[in-house]
Amino acid sequence: MSQAEEETQTKNTVAHKKKFTFQDFKRGLRKGKYVYLMFLPVFLYYLIFCYLPMYGIVIAFQDFRPGMDFFENAEWVGFKHFRSFFSSPIAFKVIKNTIVLNLWELAFGFPAPIILALLLNEIRCSWFKKTVQTVSYLPHFVAMVVIIGIVKDIVSSEGLINTIRAYFYEMAGGDPSSFKPIVYLNEAKYFRPIYVLSGIWQGIGWGSILYLSNLASIDPGLYEAAEIDGAGRFRKMISITLPGIAPTITIMLIFAVGGLMSSGFEKLILLYQPLTYGVADTIGTYMYRTGLEEAKYSLSTAVSLFSTVINFLLLVFVNKFAAKVSETSLW
Repeated sequence: MSQAEEETQTKNTVAHKKKFTFQDFKRGLRKGKYVYLMFLPVFLYYLIFCYLPMYGIVIAFQDFRPGMDFFENAEWVGFKHFRSFFSSPIAFKVIKNTIVLNLWELAFGFPAPIILALLLNEIRCSWFKKTVQTVSYLPHFVAMVVIIGIVKDIVSSEGLINTIRAYFYEMAGGDPSSFKPIVYLNEAKYFRPIYVLSGIWQGIGWGSILYLSNLASIDPGLYEAAEIDGAGRFRKMISITLPGIAPTITIMLIFAVGGLMSSGFEKLILLYQPLTYGVADTIGTYMYRTGLEEAKYSLSTAVSLFSTVINFLLLVFVNKFAAKVSETSLW
């Protein structure tokens, strides 16, 4: 290494070790003021609705009543509500249902956007590709209440599925008067497939956007080189496309496993019925009933804190495992 290069490296090292001052902060703030202004609404949203309310978790260790101060004159009871939840006969059921339902979503819902993105990436007809993308995105922008209303109509006794069943029943020579429609939402064995499939339908298009943008960043020269070597579409997908989006898949999988103890209680409340409580009652719906319907705020907060801690531990564990296996992780 020449003397000039050594001096340049020394200057860079000194500059790197220079302490960050308030003047540097002001200079950076002034330089990127419009970017920070755009970020401000997002920052305020998370600050007001996600971080400030976190101090309310203290009521999990209190006998909280509306109007009571969180700290002054609070009735601290320790782990009473945690013991109450785990000693109740419903605890094991809601934990099991939450895990099973999320495993179903992980097994079938997680790969769906990836598969759609891979298929769309292979389409060469531009207008057809754009049409499929637009149609698949639309359900994401429809309100959950409307989505559940559509699902209920499809699986009702006079809905689309039973109409198709009746048609094939008659085609097979069956007596139309003896046909018995199935009310799918009243039978526990159909609840999980309906829940997962409706979630895939609503989110598959929106979820594929991230993977499609990632696919667009793959060097086209790799495909050209593979084609010269005689690789077909499937071989290029396996050897180039999938490895190209593997880091993104890993990150999204970490997030998915990190939410294994969570479930969208809004959709469950709209979809489940007393006949399906055995498989549909999860931690989310249990917290809704105990917290809002029965006004047991401390018990509901204790259950929420328990699921949050488990999710955090899962996130840390899966992140470390991913870092060792694939060298891709959140930190």
